[in-house]
Amino acid sequence: MKFNLFIKHFLKNMVTKTAWVFPGQGSQVVGMGKDLATTSLGEEYFKEAQDILGWSVLELCEGDTVNLSKTLYTQPCLYVIQCILVRLLKENQVNPNLLAGHSLGEYVALYAAEVFDFTTGLKLVKSRAELMNKAVGGKMVALIKFDRLSLNEIIANTPDVVLANDNSEQQVVISGTPQAVDEVSHKIKAKRAIELKVSGAFHSHLMKEASEQFQILLENTDFKEAQIPILSNIEAVPRTSEIILKENLKKQMTGSVRWRETMVFMVEHEITNIIEIGPGKILSNLFKKEYTQIDTRSIGSLSDF
Repeated sequence: MKFNLFIKHFLKNMVTKTAWVFPGQGSQVVGMGKDLATTSLGEEYFKEAQDILGWSVLELCEGDTVNLSKTLYTQPCLYVIQCILVRLLKENQVNPNLLAGHSLGEYVALYAAEVFDFTTGLKLVKSRAELMNKAVGGKMVALIKFDRLSLNEIIANTPDVVLANDNSEQQVVISGTPQAVDEVSHKIKAKRAIELKVSGAFHSHLMKEASEQFQILLENTDFKEAQIPILSNIEAVPRTSEIILKENLKKQMTGSVRWRETMVFMVEHEITNIIEIGPGKILSNLFKKEYTQIDTRSIGSLSDF
């Protein structure tokens, strides 16, 4: 009897801290979101998205990989689908302690924290996708298993290339002019070097013109204080201030995605559960490889509920 009371007391006082994370471009898969259209909420969001975008998210997602992988379409599709999943979770009284999104995923994190509504966020994502889609002349390459000190030194001594995505200790993405990216790729000894299928050098200084145009739109968009703390890409520090969150978003298009530091912060602040909301398991797998003590789960469709 005493043992059972002890167990009840232990379970009652055991604290579980959960973070929701949202993947960005590259996580898209053909067929994503189809089952969400069977819900009244999904039907509503897909219709509203079509009115704003002028094209059907569902049709794009059920089409071919080539079109779905174009920045112009990928980003709005991911945003809409992830927002539907967020709403479905919240309608079931599920809420996290912390939020973070990888690049585009940060917009879903802001929506989940009620910084802006679905329509406002989609209009921002639509403009972001259009501006980024116009960017040409850049290149991005993912590097896997390398010496970080050597990479930092090579980048420091090579103009027009930056560390765009610091995803984990052994996985990064470099971004810049094709010549500079190729030079770094040839100099660093990495197990794998994978060229990404993107039009421009995202998250680098080469996106300055697009970033400046996007900032004008951000200035005229109302943000509210976040109801859940968000770890922004640009600084990997939890924020709720609408002023700071907007400033961080302004810097995001040209700044590095500091995902490795985001994961470190979560572990150091005793996050015990990671729920990746969106297609695939890209972010979940990053956590699994680095931190086996954290429980991970992916929710990308109705069946995952």
